[in-house]
Amino acid sequence: MPPDIAALLAGSPVLFAGCVFVLSLLIGSFLNVVIYRVPVMLEREWRTQAAAITTGEPAVPSTEKFNLMVPGSTCPACKAPIRAWQNVPVVSWLLLRGRCAACKAKISARYPVVEFVTAALSAWVAFHFGYGVNAACALLVTWALIALTGIDIDHQLLPDNITLPLMWTGLLAAVIWGGSPDRALPVAPSTAIVGAAAGYLSLWLVFHLFRLVTGKEGMGYGDFKLFAALGAWLGWKALPLIILLSAATGAVVGIALILLKGRDRAQPMPFGPYLAAAGWLAMMYGDALIGGYLRLSGLQH
Repeated sequence: MPPDIAALLAGSPVLFAGCVFVLSLLIGSFLNVVIYRVPVMLEREWRTQAAAITTGEPAVPSTEKFNLMVPGSTCPACKAPIRAWQNVPVVSWLLLRGRCAACKAKISARYPVVEFVTAALSAWVAFHFGYGVNAACALLVTWALIALTGIDIDHQLLPDNITLPLMWTGLLAAVIWGGSPDRALPVAPSTAIVGAAAGYLSLWLVFHLFRLVTGKEGMGYGDFKLFAALGAWLGWKALPLIILLSAATGAVVGIALILLKGRDRAQPMPFGPYLAAAGWLAMMYGDALIGGYLRLSGLQH
């Protein structure tokens, strides 16, 4: 980026946040694709592998290309191609009144919601951290957490091809940029390494203790990896706050669903969205939240 533009963005947090908001509308549109297509890609891969195991023949991938880029976006109902002007984040959905231009089938409001939430949270991150490495790291984490939240809500799945790269980029960023006293993200390398290990092993231990006591599995391995990724980015000191916030929020939401909607107590509930939300809050306001708790409890004056 030219130095004069970088200086302008660095000197104006509002302008920087506005630019990030516009860019993140496009990112949100891409995250909608990720949320929908990654589980389908994984299911196709698993089916191919399962067929190979069943038949004893080498796995033969499908000749039909299906990835994050191919095929182009189409209407789920009539399969009509979605033109470029129909794919402008938020605006196109409003202009089309939430319906397909070809067949008038209803288009879920979830698409513009994901786009707007991505843009709003990203602008919040940009304004909070200001122009620089802090914001770049926080934006990457934010986008990954949004994608993981959407996928876990839909499929109770936290894909390795998102959680593991998120963890490794956190460790790599800590090695390259971590440890600077004037930088909140990434954390120092030793803090990141211990955070990743502690994040994974702590939930792994809880999982096995719960299974030993109840004979049931209380969470999935994807939760361990997401917690490890948050530990890599935020350090081990943030882990108690994250698990406390996520457990408390999950308990409140679970009880509310049981009381208000009659949800079956035995029905599994994805934990990833609560970990993601708690991790994002810890990334943004971890020190303030911990300080406020200590003051309320009388441990800090």
